[in-house]
Amino acid sequence: MNTTEREATNHRLVAKLALMVVAMFGFGYAMVPLYDVICEIAGLNGKPENVAVSVSEAGAIDTSRTITVQFLASVNSQLSWEFKPEVQEIRVHPGEVAKVTYYASNLNDHSVIGQAIPSVSPGLAAKHLHKTECFCFTEQTLQAGETREMPVVFFVDPKLPQNYSEMTLSYTFFDVSDRASTQIATPSG
Repeated sequence: MNTTEREATNHRLVAKLALMVVAMFGFGYAMVPLYDVICEIAGLNGKPENVAVSVSEAGAIDTSRTITVQFLASVNSQLSWEFKPEVQEIRVHPGEVAKVTYYASNLNDHSVIGQAIPSVSPGLAAKHLHKTECFCFTEQTLQAGETREMPVVFFVDPKLPQNYSEMTLSYTFFDVSDRASTQIATPSG
């Protein structure tokens, strides 16, 4: 193999490696939207709409059905809070407006800003659980040692398919103090 052939081989190898790097970057960039699409198709990791809806959207109450709604609470490991629902589950009729209270306590010696991220399972039922009031709509600031009641007012859409009799509403609280202080410190202009 002469020098010219070796250089041509090296150029092809470099081009292939560069193409692989670009392909890996593109795949990594596309992972989040692909994951969301796959979860939506498979009904995994139910992401409820995190916006308030009007109670008037509840429609007629379907007393022929009862749905058991279970409540879970967790806190990210970076957040020193205690967080729990007042009840583990309730039974509601589709279209019936219900209220449940969660309790959060800041175990730190300084104020902390937290954000609750909701999840509903089974995932395909997520679009049928509508919140009219929720602490998850905004960031929550708890002072050192403060305990607060955090209500959730919701209803299950009467259009929930008949094969669903149970759903779980879960919240995970995350510490967003750093992000919130960065937004406050950054002038918007």
